[in-house]
Amino acid sequence: MRNVAILLFNEVEVLDFAGPFEVFGVAGHYAGQRPFTVFTVAERTPVYARNGLVVQPTYLLTDHPPADLILIPGGGGYHPDGTPYGSRREMDNPAVLTWVRRTAETAELVLSVCTGALILAKTGLLDGLSATTHFSAVESLRQIAPNTKVLPAERYVDNGNVLTSAGVSAGIDLALYVVGKLLGNDVASGTARYMQYDYWTMTGLNRLYNSD
Repeated sequence: MRNVAILLFNEVEVLDFAGPFEVFGVAGHYAGQRPFTVFTVAERTPVYARNGLVVQPTYLLTDHPPADLILIPGGGGYHPDGTPYGSRREMDNPAVLTWVRRTAETAELVLSVCTGALILAKTGLLDGLSATTHFSAVESLRQIAPNTKVLPAERYVDNGNVLTSAGVSAGIDLALYVVGKLLGNDVASGTARYMQYDYWTMTGLNRLYNSD
């Protein structure tokens, strides 16, 4: 069993974290297996996500079980006065950056969804790697991570132990890809089928496994 820690922060995009949470949460359950334990972590509680959703994180950044996988979601931008919010604020939050660096040292995989890639970039974890992000943040990622090859046309990018996805719904595809990477095609396809996630069933598996 692997522990999956999903970072939360104010103005986080709901599907960025809820989509992967669902994938890892139900993976294998239809077959009586439980390969992942999923929990959320945050600097403080509660978290006020996008569109008014209030979330109670499971743990704080300073007190949670060891994480085998960590996932950094996105969501956010700039207010009219230029004040950053969401991931644009958290990418300069020392507490968040310290947590990402510290947990990444022992994590098997580090994942980002959407503009969560900006947070990863600020930690230096994308240096020398390839990455993708939400289409609206491509230029920001290029500026923040000049040593990273940005691939805006890719839905997800696998560097081995650091993986990124494009925006919002692409996080579901990344999570299913990781399930397949760790547990095999049958578990990934079974999870997508259980969720009735037809996009993955029709396109994602073919893309991932045609070369097998």
